[in-house]
Amino acid sequence: MSGYLTTHVLDTARGCPADGIRVSLFRLDGSARQHLADALTNADGRTDRPILPKDLFETGTYELVFACAGYFQGSGQAGRLPLFLEDIPIRFGMNEATHYHVPLLLSPHGYSTYRGS
Repeated sequence: MSGYLTTHVLDTARGCPADGIRVSLFRLDGSARQHLADALTNADGRTDRPILPKDLFETGTYELVFACAGYFQGSGQAGRLPLFLEDIPIRFGMNEATHYHVPLLLSPHGYSTYRGS
């Protein structure tokens, strides 16, 4: 099986998927940071296709950056500026050619992630 990467965002404060969040993917190699992809979450909180498809997959260290400020403002959850959370980076490693799923569980004042399926 070839590897690939998927993600999704769930708004735990509102109990629903988070749509319209820009997700950027970077590959890290030492101090080098290579931008690979951008995607928006859909009404289900997922990207429409894998953010890292099988044909581009390589093992290594990656970072997903979730641009959440606009989502919080649009959903009425934003407080005074600056927001507590604006961009949320998640750095992780992929060491075998398999499916990796890295979700973001989100609220205006906290977040968590895990290796999903």
